[in-house]
Amino acid sequence: MDVTQRTDQTDENLGELGTESRDPALRDLDAMDSLAIVNLLADTNEQAVAAVRAEAVRIAAAIEAVSARLGAGGRLFYVGAGTSGRLGVLDASECPPTFGVSSEMIQGVIAGGERALVNSVEGAEDDAQQGAEALRARGLTAGDAVMAIAASGRTPYCLGALREARSVGALTVSLSCNKGAALSPLADHPLEVATGAEVIAGSTRMKAGTAQKIVLNMMTTTAMIRIGKVYQGQMVDMVASNEKLRARACRIVMQTTDLTSEVEAEGMLRKAGGSIKAAIVMTGAGVAHEVAEAMLDGARGNVRDALAGSTA
Repeated sequence: MDVTQRTDQTDENLGELGTESRDPALRDLDAMDSLAIVNLLADTNEQAVAAVRAEAVRIAAAIEAVSARLGAGGRLFYVGAGTSGRLGVLDASECPPTFGVSSEMIQGVIAGGERALVNSVEGAEDDAQQGAEALRARGLTAGDAVMAIAASGRTPYCLGALREARSVGALTVSLSCNKGAALSPLADHPLEVATGAEVIAGSTRMKAGTAQKIVLNMMTTTAMIRIGKVYQGQMVDMVASNEKLRARACRIVMQTTDLTSEVEAEGMLRKAGGSIKAAIVMTGAGVAHEVAEAMLDGARGNVRDALAGSTA
């Protein structure tokens, strides 16, 4: 069966999917007390973590491929509908303040547009053409990466997006919560995190949603580490845009250098024009701001490499 035939079959019996199945052991769920339900939900979250861990090798390979695109100036587009789409938008929106990247680098694309973030837009996920057009509107290129997110693994909006991505030569990744997902043949890196039956049958905002959020956090966090946005476990490209973050910037400089007082750290940050990275390199290498920036440029923004070069 070729890719087109396989991925056009989105009308299969949904009840056969693991994420849509019913666990007979939960027939008395509505008769349980609150503590029993809470403990049950905690157990299912542990199952979600286990499902992610089982796919760790493939997840890491996908991250390496995405990191290469981002490091070369490309973008990552998360594409999804409903809960999956909202999780993608959430993860993308948290990258600029955490890692100091442009909001263009990682973008969330949700079926139904911004309105779908707070209200269900019925039928939006069933339009494959809209998935393709959403990426065209963003000027998708071969240098970009597209990650389609769908618990079922067969959402038409996501299928359309992956076909569009393949047509322009972009890197493709899929994230599904069922094995044998229809999205998988369209992806260079198919991720199938099989989470199985939900406590409430078919409510994939629960265990499947938890697993998806974990994988998305892994994707952006690890990718940002790979492209030099993190040093010694610290957010060294963070933009200190408020008092809390300015205090955090001082702590980061102190924890990654031999500076021992906030006054010293604040002074170094001022000399560095607010750049945490530059302040660390200035302190560690004993150089002026301009030299530190040149060292960072030569190391493609990687603090560890910049400092290593100063002692080579």
